[in-house]
Amino acid sequence: MSTIHVTNGDHAAEILREALQLAARDERVIPLKDDLAVGQLRGIDDNPETRALFWQQVLSEHKFDFVSKLKEQDALLRELAQDSGQVVIWHGQSASDQLTLRRVAYTLRNTPQRLNEAKLSHEDLPSVTAADGTQQRRGRDDGATAVGMFTTAELGAKLPTAAPISVLRISRLALEWQEVKQINSDTRRWRDNTFISGTYADVDETILQIASDGWQEARQLAGQVMGASFGFLVSDAIAFWRCRELVAAGKLQIRGDLAKIAEARLRRAVH
Repeated sequence: MSTIHVTNGDHAAEILREALQLAARDERVIPLKDDLAVGQLRGIDDNPETRALFWQQVLSEHKFDFVSKLKEQDALLRELAQDSGQVVIWHGQSASDQLTLRRVAYTLRNTPQRLNEAKLSHEDLPSVTAADGTQQRRGRDDGATAVGMFTTAELGAKLPTAAPISVLRISRLALEWQEVKQINSDTRRWRDNTFISGTYADVDETILQIASDGWQEARQLAGQVMGASFGFLVSDAIAFWRCRELVAAGKLQIRGDLAKIAEARLRRAVH
Protein backbone atom coordinates (compact mmCIF):
# COMPACT_ATOMS: atom_id res chain seq x y z
CA MET A 1 0.00 0.00 0.00
CA SER A 2 1.34 3.45 -0.94
CA THR A 3 2.17 6.11 1.64
CA ILE A 4 2.05 9.86 1.12
CA HIS A 5 3.78 12.19 3.58
CA VAL A 6 2.48 15.74 4.12
CA THR A 7 4.53 18.62 5.50
CA ASN A 8 3.98 22.31 6.15
CA GLY A 9 6.29 24.04 3.66
CA ASP A 10 8.79 23.22 0.93
CA HIS A 11 11.86 23.25 3.19
CA ALA A 12 10.42 20.58 5.48
CA ALA A 13 9.43 18.52 2.43
CA GLU A 14 12.97 18.60 1.00
CA ILE A 15 14.50 17.40 4.28
CA LEU A 16 11.93 14.62 4.58
CA ARG A 17 12.51 13.51 0.99
CA GLU A 18 16.21 13.14 1.76
CA ALA A 19 15.40 11.14 4.92
CA LEU A 20 13.11 8.80 2.98
CA GLN A 21 15.71 8.37 0.25
CA LEU A 22 18.37 7.44 2.81
CA ALA A 23 15.94 4.92 4.30
CA ALA A 24 15.42 3.45 0.78
CA ARG A 25 11.72 4.33 0.93
CA ASP A 26 10.22 5.43 -2.38
CA GLU A 27 7.32 7.46 -0.95
CA ARG A 28 5.82 10.74 -2.08
CA VAL A 29 6.06 13.96 -0.04
CA ILE A 30 3.47 16.72 -0.51
CA PRO A 31 4.28 20.19 0.88
CA LEU A 32 1.37 22.45 1.83
CA LYS A 33 2.67 25.97 1.41
CA ASP A 34 0.20 28.31 3.12
CA ASP A 35 1.28 29.72 6.51
CA LEU A 36 -2.08 29.21 8.21
CA ALA A 37 -1.07 31.05 11.40
CA VAL A 38 -1.48 34.43 9.70
CA GLY A 39 -4.24 36.02 7.67
CA GLN A 40 -7.97 35.41 7.74
CA LEU A 41 -9.13 31.86 6.97
CA ARG A 42 -12.87 32.10 6.37
CA GLY A 43 -13.74 30.43 3.06
CA ILE A 44 -10.26 28.97 2.60
CA ASP A 45 -11.59 25.50 1.71
CA ASP A 46 -14.18 26.84 -0.73
CA ASN A 47 -12.49 29.69 -2.54
CA PRO A 48 -8.74 30.50 -2.57
CA GLU A 49 -9.21 34.13 -3.62
CA THR A 50 -9.36 35.62 -0.10
CA ARG A 51 -6.09 33.96 0.84
CA ALA A 52 -4.59 34.95 -2.50
CA LEU A 53 -5.43 38.61 -1.84
CA PHE A 54 -3.80 38.37 1.60
CA TRP A 55 -0.56 36.94 0.23
CA GLN A 56 -0.61 39.43 -2.64
CA GLN A 57 -0.55 42.15 0.00
CA VAL A 58 2.18 40.50 2.08
CA LEU A 59 4.41 39.63 -0.88
CA SER A 60 3.63 42.66 -3.02
CA GLU A 61 7.14 42.74 -4.49
CA HIS A 62 6.71 39.22 -5.93
CA LYS A 63 4.76 38.96 -9.17
CA PHE A 64 3.22 35.54 -8.52
CA ASP A 65 -0.23 34.45 -9.60
CA PHE A 66 -1.35 33.68 -6.05
CA VAL A 67 -4.81 32.48 -7.09
CA SER A 68 -3.27 29.81 -9.35
CA LYS A 69 -0.78 28.80 -6.65
CA LEU A 70 -3.53 28.30 -4.06
CA LYS A 71 -5.78 26.51 -6.56
CA GLU A 72 -2.91 24.05 -7.10
CA GLN A 73 -2.81 23.53 -3.35
CA ASP A 74 -6.56 22.92 -3.20
CA ALA A 75 -6.18 20.38 -6.00
CA LEU A 76 -3.48 18.58 -3.99
CA LEU A 77 -5.80 18.36 -0.99
CA ARG A 78 -8.65 17.01 -3.13
CA GLU A 79 -6.27 14.47 -4.66
CA LEU A 80 -5.20 13.46 -1.15
CA ALA A 81 -8.83 12.90 -0.15
CA GLN A 82 -9.56 10.79 -3.24
CA ASP A 83 -6.43 8.62 -2.95
CA SER A 84 -6.60 5.24 -1.22
CA GLY A 85 -3.13 5.06 0.35
CA GLN A 86 -1.93 5.87 3.84
CA VAL A 87 -1.19 9.50 4.72
CA VAL A 88 1.38 10.63 7.30
CA ILE A 89 1.11 14.25 8.42
CA TRP A 90 4.34 15.57 9.97
CA HIS A 91 4.00 18.36 12.52
CA GLY A 92 5.94 20.20 15.18
CA GLN A 93 4.78 22.36 18.07
CA SER A 94 3.99 25.56 16.18
CA ALA A 95 0.74 27.21 15.19
CA SER A 96 1.22 26.73 11.45
CA ASP A 97 2.19 23.05 11.75
CA GLN A 98 -0.73 22.37 14.10
CA LEU A 99 -3.17 24.14 11.78
CA THR A 100 -1.86 22.11 8.83
CA LEU A 101 -2.52 18.94 10.88
CA ARG A 102 -6.10 20.05 11.45
CA ARG A 103 -6.67 20.99 7.83
CA VAL A 104 -5.46 17.56 6.67
CA ALA A 105 -7.63 15.86 9.32
CA TYR A 106 -10.62 17.83 7.99
CA THR A 107 -9.74 16.81 4.43
CA LEU A 108 -9.56 13.09 5.36
CA ARG A 109 -12.38 13.07 7.94
CA ASN A 110 -14.43 10.65 5.80
CA THR A 111 -11.56 8.13 5.55
CA PRO A 112 -9.98 8.42 9.01
CA GLN A 113 -8.38 4.96 8.83
CA ARG A 114 -5.88 6.39 6.32
CA LEU A 115 -4.48 9.15 8.53
CA ASN A 116 -1.26 8.84 10.56
CA GLU A 117 1.01 11.38 12.22
CA ALA A 118 4.69 11.85 12.99
CA LYS A 119 4.99 14.20 15.98
CA LEU A 120 8.01 16.39 16.67
CA SER A 121 8.69 18.57 19.69
CA HIS A 122 11.50 20.56 21.33
CA GLU A 123 12.49 17.39 23.21
CA ASP A 124 13.34 15.71 19.88
CA LEU A 125 16.10 18.25 19.21
CA PRO A 126 19.62 17.27 20.34
CA SER A 127 21.53 19.00 23.12
CA VAL A 128 24.33 21.37 22.10
CA THR A 129 27.02 23.19 24.03
CA ALA A 130 26.16 26.85 24.56
CA ALA A 131 28.69 29.71 24.56
CA ASP A 132 28.94 29.52 28.35
CA GLY A 133 29.74 25.79 28.20
CA THR A 134 26.36 24.58 29.44
CA GLN A 135 24.29 21.97 27.65
CA GLN A 136 20.99 23.06 26.17
CA ARG A 137 18.67 21.89 23.43
CA ARG A 138 19.14 23.25 19.95
CA GLY A 139 16.23 25.40 18.81
CA ARG A 140 14.24 28.38 19.98
CA ASP A 141 14.04 29.71 23.54
CA ASP A 142 10.23 29.49 23.46
CA GLY A 143 10.35 25.77 22.53
CA ALA A 144 8.37 26.24 19.31
CA THR A 145 9.25 23.69 16.64
CA ALA A 146 8.47 23.21 12.98
CA VAL A 147 9.40 20.19 10.87
CA GLY A 148 11.78 22.33 8.82
CA MET A 149 13.96 22.91 11.93
CA PHE A 150 15.09 19.26 11.99
CA THR A 151 17.96 17.66 10.06
CA THR A 152 17.67 14.80 7.59
CA ALA A 153 19.08 12.36 10.19
CA GLU A 154 16.67 13.61 12.87
CA LEU A 155 13.65 13.15 10.61
CA GLY A 156 14.98 9.75 9.55
CA ALA A 157 15.09 8.69 13.19
CA LYS A 158 11.41 9.64 13.53
CA LEU A 159 10.21 7.65 10.49
CA PRO A 160 9.40 4.53 12.58
CA THR A 161 7.32 6.60 15.03
CA ALA A 162 4.54 7.44 12.53
CA ALA A 163 1.34 6.07 14.03
CA PRO A 164 -2.41 6.08 13.28
CA ILE A 165 -4.56 8.88 14.65
CA SER A 166 -7.72 7.67 16.38
CA VAL A 167 -11.08 8.30 14.72
CA LEU A 168 -12.22 10.28 17.76
CA ARG A 169 -9.19 12.57 17.61
CA ILE A 170 -9.53 13.10 13.85
CA SER A 171 -13.12 14.22 14.41
CA ARG A 172 -11.96 16.65 17.08
CA LEU A 173 -9.13 18.00 14.89
CA ALA A 174 -11.53 18.49 11.96
CA LEU A 175 -13.98 20.34 14.23
CA GLU A 176 -11.20 22.58 15.56
CA TRP A 177 -10.26 23.47 11.96
CA GLN A 178 -13.86 24.51 11.26
CA GLU A 179 -13.96 26.59 14.45
CA VAL A 180 -10.69 28.37 13.65
CA LYS A 181 -11.96 29.24 10.16
CA GLN A 182 -15.15 30.74 11.58
CA ILE A 183 -13.32 32.88 14.16
CA ASN A 184 -11.39 34.36 11.23
CA SER A 185 -8.81 36.34 13.24
CA ASP A 186 -5.68 38.00 11.85
CA THR A 187 -3.34 35.60 13.68
CA ARG A 188 -3.55 32.31 15.50
CA ARG A 189 -1.18 31.48 18.34
CA TRP A 190 -0.46 28.01 19.74
CA ARG A 191 -0.27 28.03 23.52
CA ASP A 192 -0.91 25.15 25.94
CA ASN A 193 -2.36 23.00 23.12
CA THR A 194 -4.92 25.70 22.34
CA PHE A 195 -5.32 28.24 19.53
CA ILE A 196 -5.59 31.84 20.67
CA SER A 197 -6.82 34.49 18.24
CA GLY A 198 -4.82 37.68 17.88
CA THR A 199 -3.93 40.70 15.77
CA TYR A 200 -0.70 42.03 14.30
CA ALA A 201 -0.42 44.62 17.09
CA ASP A 202 2.17 42.79 19.20
CA VAL A 203 4.35 42.10 16.14
CA ASP A 204 4.19 45.79 15.26
CA GLU A 205 4.99 46.80 18.85
CA THR A 206 7.98 44.45 18.91
CA ILE A 207 9.30 45.92 15.64
CA LEU A 208 9.04 49.43 17.11
CA GLN A 209 10.78 48.31 20.32
CA ILE A 210 13.65 46.72 18.38
CA ALA A 211 13.98 49.66 15.99
CA SER A 212 16.31 52.40 17.19
CA ASP A 213 16.75 56.10 16.52
CA GLY A 214 19.70 55.19 14.29
CA TRP A 215 19.50 53.49 10.90
CA GLN A 216 19.77 49.70 10.88
CA GLU A 217 19.55 47.05 8.21
CA ALA A 218 15.95 45.92 7.61
CA ARG A 219 17.19 42.31 7.37
CA GLN A 220 18.74 42.56 10.84
CA LEU A 221 15.56 44.04 12.29
CA ALA A 222 13.39 41.36 10.64
CA GLY A 223 15.72 38.63 11.93
CA GLN A 224 15.28 39.81 15.52
CA VAL A 225 11.51 39.91 15.09
CA MET A 226 11.53 36.36 13.71
CA GLY A 227 13.36 35.20 16.85
CA ALA A 228 10.81 36.77 19.22
CA SER A 229 8.06 34.74 20.88
CA PHE A 230 4.52 35.47 19.70
CA GLY A 231 2.84 32.05 19.90
CA PHE A 232 3.41 31.61 16.17
CA LEU A 233 6.58 31.63 14.07
CA VAL A 234 6.96 34.94 12.23
CA SER A 235 8.39 34.42 8.74
CA ASP A 236 10.63 36.93 6.99
CA ALA A 237 7.73 37.71 4.62
CA ILE A 238 5.46 38.70 7.52
CA ALA A 239 8.21 40.66 9.30
CA PHE A 240 9.00 42.73 6.18
CA TRP A 241 5.30 43.26 5.47
CA ARG A 242 4.67 44.64 8.93
CA CYS A 243 7.73 46.91 8.54
CA ARG A 244 6.27 48.24 5.27
CA GLU A 245 2.94 48.86 7.00
CA LEU A 246 4.70 50.76 9.81
CA VAL A 247 6.56 52.89 7.25
CA ALA A 248 3.23 53.65 5.54
CA ALA A 249 1.76 54.60 8.94
CA GLY A 250 4.65 56.99 9.61
CA LYS A 251 5.97 54.99 12.59
CA LEU A 252 9.15 53.85 10.84
CA GLN A 253 11.35 55.80 8.46
CA ILE A 254 13.05 54.15 5.51
CA ARG A 255 16.24 54.80 3.61
CA GLY A 256 15.85 52.88 0.36
CA ASP A 257 13.05 51.48 -1.80
CA LEU A 258 9.88 50.44 0.05
CA ALA A 259 9.19 47.83 -2.65
CA LYS A 260 12.60 46.26 -1.86
CA ILE A 261 12.51 46.68 1.89
CA ALA A 262 14.86 43.74 2.54
CA GLU A 263 17.64 45.85 1.01
CA ALA A 264 16.70 49.05 2.85
CA ARG A 265 17.60 50.59 6.20
CA LEU A 266 15.03 51.50 8.84
CA ARG A 267 14.77 53.57 11.98
CA ARG A 268 12.08 54.61 14.44
CA ALA A 269 10.26 57.70 13.19
CA VAL A 270 11.49 60.93 14.74
CA HIS A 271 8.60 63.26 15.61
